[in-house]
Amino acid sequence: MSDTDFAKIQAQADFNKARSKEFFSRVVHLLRPQRNRLMNFNEIRSLLRPQGEIYRGMQAVALDNIIGSEGRYRDFNAAFLPKSDHSRSRWESVDKAHIQDVILPPIKLYKVGQYYFVRDGNHRVSVARMQGVAAIDAEVTELKTKYELDGQKSREELVAQLVGYERERFLEQTHLDQVIPMEHLEFTDPGRFDEIVQHIDGHKYYVNQSLPEEISFSDAALSWYYNVFQPIIQQIVAEGIMSRFPGRTKADLYLWIVKHWDELKRQYGEKISLRDATRDYSNRQGTSLWKQFAAWFKHR
Repeated sequence: MSDTDFAKIQAQADFNKARSKEFFSRVVHLLRPQRNRLMNFNEIRSLLRPQGEIYRGMQAVALDNIIGSEGRYRDFNAAFLPKSDHSRSRWESVDKAHIQDVILPPIKLYKVGQYYFVRDGNHRVSVARMQGVAAIDAEVTELKTKYELDGQKSREELVAQLVGYERERFLEQTHLDQVIPMEHLEFTDPGRFDEIVQHIDGHKYYVNQSLPEEISFSDAALSWYYNVFQPIIQQIVAEGIMSRFPGRTKADLYLWIVKHWDELKRQYGEKISLRDATRDYSNRQGTSLWKQFAAWFKHR
């Protein structure tokens, strides 16, 4: 057997092993699937609003500190294991190069605090982690931000920190903690508070259509909370669907159901009720424990 044939067979076996590890990782994170997701750099950049970039040049970067991706965050899990077979060809070609000691170009990373996000080279990161490599050569660009990401935190703690930053900025800008009960606005992913501002602005525009004078943002927020947000939360509770979305909050579901309700209205008209939208979203997106297991085995 030639070296090329051996490398090809070994790369195929390595990819199959990576896919098996990804499957078992999904099982381990059955009740908290968000812990197993690769972080979306575009969401992080939007949240932290960098004040500038500094080119740091070539560095050896610890693979454990690479926690997200700019464009491939849906293709890999939090450990950079491939989530589907569609990346097999590219992954195996990178692995064959590794097996044959072929030197590949350095990857490109964004650095935020003590963490890194892949600009280019997701498959090389995936293969390197699968092969047990500790560090990888990378061309690094650092983003300067007001908030620093603590390198000592777990991924779950980091997400909570990012949500906390966003919440802090949201309250600095809106002062809504003086208007509505903020304990009901709890989210599990960053980027949600900006959506809430959009919802309040939309409600403000709607209310102003029937008033002689424009209401303030605070008054619109109060009206939105009691006339839009609370009824949807009450419907979520009444339908008892939280168990179908493990690890999520009522406010998470509020955002998803509003979006789904709007989509249903565009398709079927205004006759679609909140109750219809809530039940339809739960049936489509919510999963029982048994269905989650069945789906994982099906896509193994």
